[in-house]
Amino acid sequence: MDNPWSDHYKVVYQSDRQLTNPVSYDFMIGEENWKFEVTPENGWENNTLIAVISVFFIAITLLLAVLTRVWLVSKENKNKFQILAHTDSLTGIYNRYGFDELAEQMITKNPEAKFVAVLLDIDDFKFVNDIYGHVYGDNALKSLADSMKAFFPSGALLGRNGGDEFVILLKDYSYDDVKEKLQQFTIAPKTFSYKGKEHQFSISLGYAEYPTFASNRSQLMRCADAALYEIKLHGKNGCMAYKEGLELRARKQLGFAFKDISENLPGAFIIYRADKEDDELFYANQEFLHMAGYKDMDELFRLTKKSFRNLIREDEQKKIEASIWEQIDNGNENDYIHFHLRRADESYLPVLDHGRIVESQQYGKVFYVLFMDWEDMNSHYSEKFSR
Repeated sequence: MDNPWSDHYKVVYQSDRQLTNPVSYDFMIGEENWKFEVTPENGWENNTLIAVISVFFIAITLLLAVLTRVWLVSKENKNKFQILAHTDSLTGIYNRYGFDELAEQMITKNPEAKFVAVLLDIDDFKFVNDIYGHVYGDNALKSLADSMKAFFPSGALLGRNGGDEFVILLKDYSYDDVKEKLQQFTIAPKTFSYKGKEHQFSISLGYAEYPTFASNRSQLMRCADAALYEIKLHGKNGCMAYKEGLELRARKQLGFAFKDISENLPGAFIIYRADKEDDELFYANQEFLHMAGYKDMDELFRLTKKSFRNLIREDEQKKIEASIWEQIDNGNENDYIHFHLRRADESYLPVLDHGRIVESQQYGKVFYVLFMDWEDMNSHYSEKFSR
């Protein structure tokens, strides 16, 4: 100390380095107070402890980063799964679950707003599936969904109920607002591609207005369904608004499955286009394939090049075709033709062809034809009438 009453010490000696947090020891020599301060040459740092703490801190930081990444990925996947759960995988629009949930929310949150619900489906969709196959039926479904996306405003809620039935909800629209627009959409050409060619199909559409005819979403959809059912009963390929007097009933399947009927007909059966330049084969049932010796329709289409003409023996082709078109030109749409049917093995079978020409909305004029084995028929009836 400078003096006994002072707190200040006079440095007598020190090392070259600055002391950091030294340990002090006070003592007396005689009447003088002395202080000894000391610190390790490398300071009081514990390198091992610091290293351990540093590693621990880095590990915690990495763990938090990993957990944060996992949480973000999990949240992203959850959002993706929610989207997938609400979306129809084939068409990219809402599935029934997703549509119903969002439609319910829209109407519940806007009870005073006007809505129009639309139900539509593809006419004779089973016919498309049976003739062209389910892959091309799916093409028709995707084509219809794409046309809906392009035609209706971005705010429209679009969904697929399942099968070939689609649904639309339009907010802030009334009957008067949508009547012309829905008619335009109904009659607009709709096609799907099949082996490089475009084939047309038609739709039927029914619609209903909220709250004019319904107090909730479920009732609104039932009204639209009743209008759609009415269109189906009156020839399809049309558009109708729900009105009072239409019965709110569960719509039943109309008619029978085309394939079930064709496969159980008492005879061989084909369908082909009634066109002099393009007599394209559309369909043949199992009875015909068995009669003509074809394994399946693919083999039939390949060996005949999808032409009915190539089922007729070459020396008879011109005569039979002339006879068929003479019948048609004379207004006779239902008659019999006798010729030799070319089989898959290049042999020929004498047959009686009972054809009927009808008008199809999708394909124009088509022939529905039943075949009977000429020799079996003659043998059967000869025996029967000789008794």
